[in-house]
Amino acid sequence: MRTTSVGEVKILLPDLNPDDLDSASDLDDGLTEALVEGASWRGAQIEGISARSSRITGGDLSECTWEAGSIYGCEITRTDLSGATLTGITIERCAVTGSRFTGTRLTDVRLKDVLFDGCRFDYATLQRVTAAGSVAFTDCSLANATCSSCRLPGMALRSCDLAGLELDSCHLGGADLRGSRLQGMKAPLANLQGITEDQLPDLTQLAIDALGLTVRSD
Repeated sequence: MRTTSVGEVKILLPDLNPDDLDSASDLDDGLTEALVEGASWRGAQIEGISARSSRITGGDLSECTWEAGSIYGCEITRTDLSGATLTGITIERCAVTGSRFTGTRLTDVRLKDVLFDGCRFDYATLQRVTAAGSVAFTDCSLANATCSSCRLPGMALRSCDLAGLELDSCHLGGADLRGSRLQGMKAPLANLQGITEDQLPDLTQLAIDALGLTVRSD
């Protein structure tokens, strides 16, 4: 069993043996113990398909629509999901690295033991995304993304760009934001824990915005 820790968040990771994986490029029947390199499913309509114990590298799923199904025990690296629509998917025990989710819409997605590292979620929309277990974002950008009705308590957002991130009716209690950029972030103050001293100016501005205060110079 392979694990990693991000702050106090401990995550179970996929433990894949490359010798056990078979090369594949077709997603129609799902992926099981598959090695996928450079495959393009751009704009594909995917429904009820699952990927298990597979490694996807350099894939193109931009503008695709993926409904239902699951992604379990997978490593996803340098894969483009920009502009994709992911609905009703379960993502569990996965490591997603260096991948792009710019403008992606994630709706009713369930996360458990998932690590996003070095990924871009700029202008993404997350709606009713829930954490059923440990979730961490490290060195990711969520600039100008929108999260609504999400339940992600205790997750880690370490060294991330959260500038312009807007949270609406979300529960992120106990989130670890250490090292992250908060400038322009719009969030309920109760959600912000685990900040560091250098983030205090951004937190002050968040408090001013949340309370509707007007600051006047003497």
